[in-house]
Parts: sequence; C-alpha cells; structure tokens
Amino acid sequence: MGSTKRLTVAVVAAIGLSISFASTASAATKTISCYKGKIVKKVTSVKPKCPAGYSKTKPIVAKTGAVAFDATYKGNMAIVWSDTSVQAPSINATGTGSNLGLATMTGKGSSAPQAQCNPFQGSGVLTGGGNSLNVEFASSSEACADSDAAPANVTIKGSATITGGTGKYAGASGTLKATGSFAIKTTTAGSKESSSLTINLVGNVITK
Repeated sequence: MGSTKRLTVAVVAAIGLSISFASTASAATKTISCYKGKIVKKVTSVKPKCPAGYSKTKPIVAKTGAVAFDATYKGNMAIVWSDTSVQAPSINATGTGSNLGLATMTGKGSSAPQAQCNPFQGSGVLTGGGNSLNVEFASSSEACADSDAAPANVTIKGSATITGGTGKYAGASGTLKATGSFAIKTTTAGSKESSSLTINLVGNVITK
C-alpha cells in the first residue's frame, strides 16, 4: 500500500508540475515597440498595448539628401487692393503632383505696385501627414499685371526659399521655382474680393 500511495502522489505531483509549466508558457510576456514622432518606447506585457498617443507603426523618415518636389496648388486668395498696395491676407489651396504628401497650402502676400511688374513679398506653409514645410518668396520674385488698371490678370514668377518645417522636414532647406497666376476682378480701389489662385512649385527639398 505504501508504494502504491507513493506512486499516486508522484503522478499527481507530475501532473501538477506540467500544468504549472503550461500556465507559465501561456502567460509568457512579449515586448513591442511603440512610436511617437522620434520617441520609441518598449512595452513588455502578456498583452502589450501602446500608450495613448503612441503607435506600433514606425514613422517613415525622409532620407537625408535632395528630394524632388513638383506640385501645383489651386485654391483661393483673399485680396484687398488700392492704388498703392495689393494685400493677400489669406491663401488656401490644395496641391497635386509630387508634393511629398504636403497637399495643403496656406499663406499670405503683399505688393506695392508702381508699375505693371512689381516685387512682392509672400510666405506659406505646406502641410500634410503630420509634416510641414515653410516657404518664403525671395525678394527678386515678381508679379506682373496684363493691364495698368483693374480688372487685370496677374502672373507670378520667382523663387521660394525653404526655411525649415516640422516632422520629416524639420530643418529642411532648398529653393523652389515658383510660377502662378490670379486675377483682380473689381474696378474700385479699396475693394475686397476672393480670387482663384494657381501656383506651381518645382525644385528639391534638402532634408536633414
């Protein structure tokens, strides 16, 4: 009887040990990587989950070097004009082409016309996918009207300097050739209006 009892105890102990091992195996932990911009956080758990604001998808990082950019943006610009100035306090447009995912343009501009062709100042931000690119028109950029009085069609030509950005384009630089057009429709100085704008930007974005 004694040997039988000892055998039974040994069998029960072996079964219990195997169950213990099975439980341990089923509860094995694993580690995942969670991303938030340039921050990487490791999470270890039986069922690991990324914290709020983090994602398991690794962000795409632009490679260092020159990246081709060739996009056309179309939208509207608000205009306030007089005999001595043309102000565009807001520009909103949507881009197509090789825009690197930067499909939205916002900006502003101004000019002090003294002839049919005049220098203008302008700046804009191209955004999309959580990234942005800042551009500023060079002082040599020019706007030319096809008439010395409104209404008039205006063509834009010049270059836009890249002055940094955010996300993949933080610290970006480069120069984009800019061509475009809009129209002044009203004939009364001091009028406010909304004009259709088309502008094409071509060049290279230098990423860090």
